[in-house]
Amino acid sequence: MASVLNVSAYLFTHLSDPHALRSVLRERAVAAGLRGTIILAEEGLNLFLAGEAGAVRGFLDELRADSRFADLVAQESWSDVQPFARMLVKVKREIIRMDRPTVRPGAGRARAVTPDTLRRWLDQGADDDGREVVLLDTRNAFEVDHGTFEGALDWRIERFTEFPDAAARHRSELVGKTVVSFCTGGIRCEKAALHLEEIGVDARQLEGGVLGYFAQVGGSHWTGECFVFDERETLDPQLRPARAIAADA
Repeated sequence: MASVLNVSAYLFTHLSDPHALRSVLRERAVAAGLRGTIILAEEGLNLFLAGEAGAVRGFLDELRADSRFADLVAQESWSDVQPFARMLVKVKREIIRMDRPTVRPGAGRARAVTPDTLRRWLDQGADDDGREVVLLDTRNAFEVDHGTFEGALDWRIERFTEFPDAAARHRSELVGKTVVSFCTGGIRCEKAALHLEEIGVDARQLEGGVLGYFAQVGGSHWTGECFVFDERETLDPQLRPARAIAADA
């Protein structure tokens, strides 16, 4: 039975002291025996962690005790072995780089659609107002190649900073439709949805991203696997690693 708990989580919340927080969080994570990556910026936090279930959940509970992180929601999956080699905590300009200062999720979240609602829309072929639903994959091209929603738009971007220019080129294809942006865990598609709204597109993000969709809905309307940024490489719709991971020597 898989015994290593893997979590991914992000939260847009103002941090005035990301550099000071870096050492505190790294010390806590190492003490708990966790491995993975935490990214901090003034706009918030993004993390990928793995370890013993009680230690991972305890770390998240302690994090949520800080009022800035009280609303942090984690997506869980399991593996037989530890998929990360070490514990890293980094401070960056953005927790997911877009290079669009006007896109500020901390000032107001993007509208979201739940996995259950999205599946219903896809089952019926339209949203609840009868409008065409367009699925927009905001991930990098190599990630999309591992799997995506059936019929989703893929603009073949190589990095997320290319998304705004791609959106400008394709705007006319989206106007008048209900656009649902999606990504692995929610962070990219939240910024994407806000940017699309800025340019006059009726957009919302998939709540919890693909991992949240798998957890609640499974693989309905999905083809392939979902790429993840650790040694598991991809997960199937049951959130299982699609290939075996070598145990630590």
